[in-house]
Formats: sequence, structure tokens, C-alpha cells
Amino acid sequence: MSKPVLRGTTWYLKRRVPKRYASVEPRSVVWASLKTDSYSVALQKSAGVWLSYIEGWEALLAGRDGDAAEKFRAAQQMATVRGFQFLSIDQVERAPLEDVLRRVEATRGADGAPDEVVAAALLGAVEDPKLRLSDLVDHVEQLSAYDNRFKNREQMRLWRSPRLRAVNNLISALGQDMAVIDVGSAEARKHKSWWQARRAKEGQSAETANKDFAYMAGMLARFYEDLEDDDPPRPYARISIHDRHAKPSQKREVPVDWIVEKWFAPDALSGLNDEARDILLISIETGCRQNEIYNLPASAIRLEDPIPHLRIAHEESENPEERREVKNLPSHREIPLVGVALAAAKRHPEGFPRYRNKSSYSASVNKYLRNNGLLPEGVTIGGTRHSWEGRMKRAGYEMDDRGELMGHSLKARRGREVYGDGMTLSDRLHVAREIMLPVPEHLK
Repeated sequence: MSKPVLRGTTWYLKRRVPKRYASVEPRSVVWASLKTDSYSVALQKSAGVWLSYIEGWEALLAGRDGDAAEKFRAAQQMATVRGFQFLSIDQVERAPLEDVLRRVEATRGADGAPDEVVAAALLGAVEDPKLRLSDLVDHVEQLSAYDNRFKNREQMRLWRSPRLRAVNNLISALGQDMAVIDVGSAEARKHKSWWQARRAKEGQSAETANKDFAYMAGMLARFYEDLEDDDPPRPYARISIHDRHAKPSQKREVPVDWIVEKWFAPDALSGLNDEARDILLISIETGCRQNEIYNLPASAIRLEDPIPHLRIAHEESENPEERREVKNLPSHREIPLVGVALAAAKRHPEGFPRYRNKSSYSASVNKYLRNNGLLPEGVTIGGTRHSWEGRMKRAGYEMDDRGELMGHSLKARRGREVYGDGMTLSDRLHVAREIMLPVPEHLK
């Protein structure tokens, strides 16, 4: 960084203009008054003044060479650099004459002639580009950055994927990549008709189509929220597909007898790698969702506490690979480790790096069990969570207690506010021990 130069009693910034900006800056050297007679103050101000020049030149480059969106963002930046709020041409026309004249005067370049790019920025003669459907997911992702701050890289992929699919399906239904703001009820109905035709041809479920509509509705709501629209359109408000012949979809329990006789048999799980086997064993005695287990950081496996347990909670980190988002706030909970789950956790005090932040666990374990006759027909390993609640139910535990242990919202179950303290870890341990399955010697 060049040191300030004293001219008379005033310090100046003097710096050579980088070659990159030769096309937008006729001067080879910039002299800018720092408006102070104090060297220390000048030294502090010089970096910010130089940065403002860089921002202005970058905005000029983008304003001349960029696409419509880049030119619009450059115009906004240019207005800010020149000390003005960016206004549309309609707003400029309604502005006080004094303000308009100040803007006109500020359009002059170093040679005294008006600069076309600066004039467009300060006088609002830059068209506001309309966001296209193909850019909607990226736009919503930026708007939702804070909401998604706990998601790791894989969770962000899973967040983006169904939204991209919904947008691409809508574009296919419309036959064009139209402006988001022009999507109305007619376009939503075309999306529905496209799905109805696809279902008739390919047998897709109504649930799959309705997920598309829900994702589009959510992204459009976020889009209009950002525009601060007090009465936003809701084109997907009444868009859904009902199938009265569809069978209810609910995962079935893995029968307790099946777990004990098949899975706990010697060598039954020996074909699985040790991490996959022990994730499965932990799920049997905790009722955890599979990703709640394999995404655990070492800090969440509390084996040295008086009551060994798992801590299920959001994990925030600068490193995307160390972040973790759990499903919702009720899912934040502590789960005591007992039986085969405790033994499995002791074998993996650092967690499960082979599957952390990946989505390969479920498919590979389901495939192994099915190929070896270790899964009942129509059942998946996700049924271990259902089995755990089924064991609590048969042991006589009330719905509220079961819901709290499962990480479900009691408020949603009751339909009212929840009062009183929740279950302690000791309370949870009592339940876990009462429904615990016998531990075979080879799994200790």
C-alpha cells in the first residue's frame, strides 16, 4: 500500500491505476485528497478511499461488459460509490430537481465529459432484469443462507436437489424458462397438468407431484418476501393432486422377534463393515433416525458422562464438513445408551467417518440385509425407529413420553402449548432400560 503524500498541509492518496482498469479510467495515476492534515488519519483513510476507486472501476467494467443482471448490480454499486441511492428512472423523474442536477453533475468523468455507464447508473437508465426460473434456486439459497447455516455440504445438496427438480419440471411443463414474477395460477395449473400426464404414463405417485408443488410454493413465497410484497400472489395455493386409491405410506416396524432371532444371531451381520453394523445396532436401542447417528461428531458421543448418551443437536462451524443440522427443534434431545447401542458406541467413540455427511448408508445396509434374507418383506432398516416406539407403547408408556423420546413435537401432538419440565436423562434411561433387548455375548 502506497504511503500518503503531503501537498501543502493536506495529505493525498497517490497510486498508479492498474492496467485492468485502463479501458474505464483515462488517468494513469490517481491523486485523491484525504482531507486531513494528520498523517495517522490519512494512513487510516487511504485504504478505504483506494477500495472505493477499485469498486467503482469494477462497476464500470461490469456495466460495460456484463450481462443484464451484472449491469444492473453494477449500476447499484456505482450509485453507492458516487454517494447516491440507486433509483429507477421513474423514481429519478419524481425526485427533486436539486437531486437530479447533482446526479447529472456527478456523471462527468475525469475529462469533464459525461460517462455513459455512470450516467445510466445515476439516472436510473438501467433495466431491472427479471429473475428467471432457472436462477430461482440460487436466489432462494442466498436468501436462506442464515436458515441453512447448520447444514453441511451433503445436507445442502439434499436441500437443493428437490428444488432444482421442481423448477426444471415446471420449465418442462411451460416449455420455456420464464421470469419468476410472471408465474401465475395458469402456469401452476400447467405444472399440475404436466404431472397428471406423467403419472398416467409412468405411474408416478401423487405424493411426488405434490412435493414439487410444495417446493415451488415455498420458493415463490420466499421470493416475494424478499420483495417485501404485502399481498404476494400464491399461484400454488390450490394446486395438488389427490389419489383416492393411494395406499397410506408408513414404514413398518422391524419385529422384535426378528431382531433378536435374525440380526442378533452369530455372524448374521458379519458381512457388514463395522461402522455400518454398529450404526444399525445403535438405531435398535435409541430409536434415532439413521442420519442422526452416522452424522454424529465425537463431541456428541458422551461415553464418559455418568449416564452415557448421545447428544442430538445442531452443530455450527466455519468448516462445512463439521456442520450438522437436525430435522427440527423437537429433535434436539439426549438419548441414553444401553444394551447393544452402548457396546456399539464404545467401539466408535469418534463417530462414523465412513458415512458422515454422505447418503450411502441406508441403501447399502438395506441391500445387504435383503440379499441375505435378513429383512421381512416390505420392511426397511428405517423400521427400527418404529420398533423402538412400538416397544415403548407395549410397555405402557403414554404418547407424550414416547413423543418426547422420539424427538417429536409435543405441541403439535397436543394442539396446545406444553407446560412443565421435560424428561430428565435419568427418566429417559429408566425407559430405555425397561424396553432394552438382551445383549448376545458376541455383540458386547
